[in-house]
Amino acid sequence: MKKLNIAICGAGPAGLAAAIALQREGHHPIIFDQFDTPKPLGSGLILQPTGLAVLDWLGLGDEMRKLGAPIHRLYGKAVKSGRVVLDVRYDSLGDARGLAVHRAGLFHMLHNAVAEAQIEIKMSSKIIGLDGSALMLDKGKFEGPFDLMIDALDSRSPLIPYASGPDYRRSLSYGAIWASLPWPGAPFDEHALEQRYDLASVMMGVLPIGQRFPTDLRHAAFFWSLKGKNYAEWQAGGLEPWKQRLRQLWPETESLLGTITSPDQMTMAHYDHHTLSLPYGNKLVFIGDSAHSTSPQLGQGANMALLDMLALTNALKSNIDLQTALKIYAKARRFHVKLYQAMSATFTPFYQSDSILLPLIRDYLVAGISRLPPAQRLLATLVSGKLGLREQPLP
Repeated sequence: MKKLNIAICGAGPAGLAAAIALQREGHHPIIFDQFDTPKPLGSGLILQPTGLAVLDWLGLGDEMRKLGAPIHRLYGKAVKSGRVVLDVRYDSLGDARGLAVHRAGLFHMLHNAVAEAQIEIKMSSKIIGLDGSALMLDKGKFEGPFDLMIDALDSRSPLIPYASGPDYRRSLSYGAIWASLPWPGAPFDEHALEQRYDLASVMMGVLPIGQRFPTDLRHAAFFWSLKGKNYAEWQAGGLEPWKQRLRQLWPETESLLGTITSPDQMTMAHYDHHTLSLPYGNKLVFIGDSAHSTSPQLGQGANMALLDMLALTNALKSNIDLQTALKIYAKARRFHVKLYQAMSATFTPFYQSDSILLPLIRDYLVAGISRLPPAQRLLATLVSGKLGLREQPLP
């Protein structure tokens, strides 16, 4: 394939990583972002072995490991019964581990790599649509034409209507409020995601996410499940009633609660399940959340975006015709994406819903089965992102 002039829409991790990879293949990427200055969005995430393998391929994995927190275990207990209802251990997969990272740390590492590669980022460029092979920006501006446009925005991207196939979407009533807080230390495990559940209507968790930069203090991501429609009511109710409830449900969070002094520290995240049946259009392709999104129960968002980026890079490298390459990219990712979306949709009601029955099944049936060795390995493979991955994550 000839070397392409590529517009990358969005300066998040997927867009930044795509720019680095495609420039190394000889293409000419330009990144467009709506903000005045580059900045990360979000608190923390777990890079699974699949996502870390892609960062290693980019030559950035070791740098990320210096900032992140190795995760050995995902652990959760039901508040009322005290039963362990989630216990996924990576050691059943050998040396593979997750790496919890601060989104700011991941962003700045990728952004610095883009700067070192002298890839242009055009800020204050809010994309509102397409005009043929050109980008339509707000205030009547246009950029292009381009040989290829990569949508690495979010699940509400304005470019989704330009895809070749329909968008299947279902909004979820439950989201979460979250904050990045100083790491409290004991009694929390510095190598585990810890969660507590009160039926399925309350899910709260603490995740060590390491540092934003080498001289930074260590941080934790703290989250509390909440319906989107109840967020304004939560804000108006003040912090103290909520904190008091937290103390009753999970007394160990007291060391975190003292660092939350304003409702504005807790950011609301809304979730939905959405899938583009054909994540490409005319000289247009979708990666990451713009192509597919789910609830965060399996913690795969960033990892799936990195795998998308890798599959797209390989498809462009292996094919002469652009549209054929985009179809091959979509085919390469279809099974893996659908599998994880189906699994996420299955698990979500057990952890975030108004159901009375499902959390009882979770606590007394699923929890017991999950402790059996074959189930432990299956769950670890699922969480690692390797389940159903038909090809190796590296070219």
